[in-house]
Amino acid sequence: MAFDLDDLRAAVTAHGRVARVLVADLRGSAPREVGASMLVWDSGQSGTIGGGALEFEAARVARGLDADRLSQHPLGPALGQCCGGAVTLLTEIYDAERVAQLDSAVIARATPGAGPMPLAVKRVLAQARGTGILPEPRLTGGWMVEPLARPERELWIWGAGHVGRALVAVLAPLPGLRLTWIDTAPDRFPAEVPEGVTALPAAEPARLVAHAPARAEHLILTYSHALDLELCHQLLNHGFASAGLIGSATKWARFRSRLAQLGHTPDQIARIRCPIGDPALGKHPQAIAVGVAADILRTRTGIERRNLRA
Repeated sequence: MAFDLDDLRAAVTAHGRVARVLVADLRGSAPREVGASMLVWDSGQSGTIGGGALEFEAARVARGLDADRLSQHPLGPALGQCCGGAVTLLTEIYDAERVAQLDSAVIARATPGAGPMPLAVKRVLAQARGTGILPEPRLTGGWMVEPLARPERELWIWGAGHVGRALVAVLAPLPGLRLTWIDTAPDRFPAEVPEGVTALPAAEPARLVAHAPARAEHLILTYSHALDLELCHQLLNHGFASAGLIGSATKWARFRSRLAQLGHTPDQIARIRCPIGDPALGKHPQAIAVGVAADILRTRTGIERRNLRA
């Protein structure tokens, strides 16, 4: 979890005064982890700290606050929840001036009643500056420390048809992803593209492959088999972190043959996954999107686990 400055800035721009409610600490079982947060304003909210009753009460209180607040919440006795743990919530009030002051890779600030910055927090900040390794969210000596959210993965989605739209709708809210969405014309995209998604209309989409970062991941699902094949060809020439293609076993067999004729080796071609998602879920666009999103989340979890072991 991380401090999503872009979301906070957008909410403040749209609503003026915004409260950010953060799970700062917990003991025992709780609905969400430390670092989970939600934004609350007079007429609405976004994000979630989980827990139903906990979230409802936290949002109600946040709308009436004029200053930051650190509060303890025993989930069973106080809220009738079955988790049995206890949660510490930090509720902070933001306006445009305060948001403008948030420009560090690690956001460290005193909670209400805290003293000077503890040595432990100074060490965390020094390590982040010296190594670039960002800390996990934590409450230390009355100071809250959070890494600033930054996209960890570049995902390029080729095609804005039914499956492309379903995929973007599912993937856009996920943290740590930067989505680039490509199709052949502006009217191929929906009237409203989800916030944070870059839509790129291009008459010849394959020309954009050269502009994709080498670490980008790609999902190919255009309306044209010829365009799908050209994108696979160009990606194999360009390089990528991963690539997936929508299609049947028959389509992929033909593509493997054509890509081999274009000079790609079997090992290179095998780097492209086809089909994508989970065929057991069916062929409905939303079902495909759910399967693909699950694959993406599993890949991220595996990467995080490897990093922790290293």
